Amino acid sequence: MKLLPFAVLSSAGLLSVLAHATPDAVEIIEVSSHPLKLYNDKTLAERLADAGLQFSAAGGVSALPVMNGMMGDRIQLLTDGAPITAACGNQMNPPLSYVSANQVHNISVFPGVSLVSEGGDNIAGVINISTFEPAFSNTSNFQVQEAELGYFFQSNDNARTVSASALVANDTWYIRYAGTRVSADSYEDGRGNKVIDTLYKSTNHIINTGYQDDEQRLQVSLTHQSIPYQGFPNQYMDMTDNSSTGFTALYQHQFSNIALDSTLSLRRTTHEMGFFTPEKTGMMPMNTESEDLTLKLKWLLPASMQGQWVFGQEWYRNNLDDWWPAVENSMMMGPNDYVNINDGERERLAAFAEWSSAHESDWHLSAGARLEYVTTDTGDVQAYNDGNMMGMGSMGGMGGMTAMQSPDAEAAMMFNMSDRGQSDTLIDGTIQAMRELESNGQLIFGLARKNRAPNLYERYTWGRGAMATSMIGWFGDGNGYVGDIDLNPETAHTASITYSVLNGDWAAEISTWYSDVSDYIDVEVIGTFNRSGLTSGARNILQFSNTDAQLYGASVKASRVLIDSTSGKLTLKNAFQWQRGERDDGGDLYQILPMQNTLSVEYVRDAFSSSVSWQWVGNKNDVDLSRFENSTDAYSVVDVNTAYTWQSFTLHFNITNLFDEYYQAPLGGVNVAEFRQDNTNGFNQIAGRGRSFDAGISYSF
Repeated sequence: MKLLPFAVLSSAGLLSVLAHATPDAVEIIEVSSHPLKLYNDKTLAERLADAGLQFSAAGGVSALPVMNGMMGDRIQLLTDGAPITAACGNQMNPPLSYVSANQVHNISVFPGVSLVSEGGDNIAGVINISTFEPAFSNTSNFQVQEAELGYFFQSNDNARTVSASALVANDTWYIRYAGTRVSADSYEDGRGNKVIDTLYKSTNHIINTGYQDDEQRLQVSLTHQSIPYQGFPNQYMDMTDNSSTGFTALYQHQFSNIALDSTLSLRRTTHEMGFFTPEKTGMMPMNTESEDLTLKLKWLLPASMQGQWVFGQEWYRNNLDDWWPAVENSMMMGPNDYVNINDGERERLAAFAEWSSAHESDWHLSAGARLEYVTTDTGDVQAYNDGNMMGMGSMGGMGGMTAMQSPDAEAAMMFNMSDRGQSDTLIDGTIQAMRELESNGQLIFGLARKNRAPNLYERYTWGRGAMATSMIGWFGDGNGYVGDIDLNPETAHTASITYSVLNGDWAAEISTWYSDVSDYIDVEVIGTFNRSGLTSGARNILQFSNTDAQLYGASVKASRVLIDSTSGKLTLKNAFQWQRGERDDGGDLYQILPMQNTLSVEYVRDAFSSSVSWQWVGNKNDVDLSRFENSTDAYSVVDVNTAYTWQSFTLHFNITNLFDEYYQAPLGGVNVAEFRQDNTNGFNQIAGRGRSFDAGISYSF
């Protein structure tokens, strides 16, 4: 594998983040390590942030990744090749929440122009997480190859992480277990104030096993996740349970001249929302059940002087039920169960072909085409009640009970009369070229047409009342959302250029990208509501709608080895990012990261490593007015990380936000939990985490 000239090492020297070119000339960022060496001093989200991704804040283990200014389903996030559908109207259980750091063998990030073989149904890029590692030994005897126990503590929120992993193998079989349990209280901001409703608890388990002989390899994984509670300060509801069990099988077979890679995956998830903490109180249960099924076949033809062909067929199916049980003795939330999505179905059938040229010159080309057919449908729905409901009115200045027409009852009737079955044909194409330059330089050009069909919530969320609509939305803005059955798929035309150079002790990389998106799924205002009666308490009811938009940005990375001697290695690194997103008809897109820069100094000597990083984030003034998005001020945060390995022990000591800087997170959304406790201050932006002293230890044997 040919490396591009930019590499970033974690502070402990335990993880490499490499930007490189694959044999197919596509730019990726790879985060890789032996899973037993991926210590829990950082979460997966923090590792990906080191690689240049951003995150839209949510619960403690459920942040949504943001790539090239786009988040959520616009990114195809695969775990061992299979997508995991967020089974929640608030996307409280996104794919990354199902995997812990010590379970991961490799993460590949394909921003913007990605290979068609890596995945479809996305316009921002692909993230592929691999938990499989074919860790066979070279003897016929089963032996314990590696095992590890770990503990990590963070002082700010009293977070405690316990992890364990073990591997036994011979030359034909292997079995590996990895598990993590983490719990935390609500954290404090830089002023020492508690950011309420940020507490959580999560447990993840995985067992991988594999078999191989001279012609084939089979690997199987069983996973289970349990989240008994997780607070979401930027949502009206919290998670009160999430239980998920998954099965994945990867089968590889080498025929006489064709190689087959196949994937079969099944995941079932039950999800509950409600209230569990005095930090945000209420009474409203919401339940979801989801099932994901994946089948993939990929055929690799033998390489020749003309290049290599890859063909594939894929099938995906998601079934979703989302209902809100009636609340006893409630006039608003009863007497019926509110049926939000009834037997929702989303099915994808895809085929692709991809060609890459042979490495016979300074130029390397690749091209691919992908065809997908996406169908969605759902059954009849129902509101809490079928017509009139009682509410507080005014009679001659005296409060009294009056009859009010339920907007949800009428909306349910209209929804049930509609033709809900939809189908979309998506045609993706990618062309890329890599040019080797003199002086260890490299240029990568990419062009892509990519598509994404609407998800079930964007299409089939039907409620029109303030309460029902505010239960929908993964944007953390306090607004309410309504679906649109007739939404068109998003189509993005993306161009990217990356120049990189490696020259002895220094390296640099410059990347730019531009995406023109037709039928971008944004929103239009169809109503308002206000739970405080004050101007600062105003929110909108928004309906998903198609528009045209453009997104663009640039990044610059550089590193320089200052000292490399017997006294250790000292490296200076810098990473700069800038991006914009705007509608063609005027107005800024939601949650676009402001300009930011991270400067770090890293020192490594034998078993000791340490780093100091300074991150500066600029003012955020380009905001989405239809969502009442808040502007945020510039800020800077300094982090210190240290690790030392002695025999079988590794010790970590970190200080995050060294100077206890107070700041509002630009992608954090509004603090709904705070608003519910005191609505006189309106919807303030969620404050970032204050100073924390973190320590951990791991033992390998």
